[in-house]
Amino acid sequence: MNRVTAKHRRHRRTGAEDPEPSGGREHGQLMVLIIGFVLLALLVATVVTAASSVYIEHKKLLSLADGASVAAADSFTLGQLETAGGSPAAVLDGGRVRGAASDYLNRNAAFTRFSGLAVAPATGSPDGATAVVVLSAAVHPPVVNFLVPDGIRIEASSTARSRLTR
Repeated sequence: MNRVTAKHRRHRRTGAEDPEPSGGREHGQLMVLIIGFVLLALLVATVVTAASSVYIEHKKLLSLADGASVAAADSFTLGQLETAGGSPAAVLDGGRVRGAASDYLNRNAAFTRFSGLAVAPATGSPDGATAVVVLSAAVHPPVVNFLVPDGIRIEASSTARSRLTR
């Protein structure tokens, strides 16, 4: 039997001896490639986690704004009747809308659940019939929080109307 050791292997095409049969210069390159892919996967996972956190907090803030706008829409006063046989109308005041939204947030302990929660100046009633509530808060995503120590500001807006029916 003809035994060929690793030192004496020859190239099939050229017939010359292969001085470094294990690849020589390329030895260990696979480890660098694996480390690079692991780091890339961790970076992608971190970005997805942070984006998901911001998205979920925005949905929570939107839900809170929806509740506050419904509460604000219930703060209507009865408007003047146009005619003797007419029906009364629900009239909203911007100050009452802001007050009702703030009361709703206080009753639901929202200021403790959200960092930097604020009722935006756009909250009110632009037409006297619609309650608009705009809330803003800061989100602190996990892992990358050191990059944005003040958090990421998010804003949610919701509208509601009151209608009187018989």
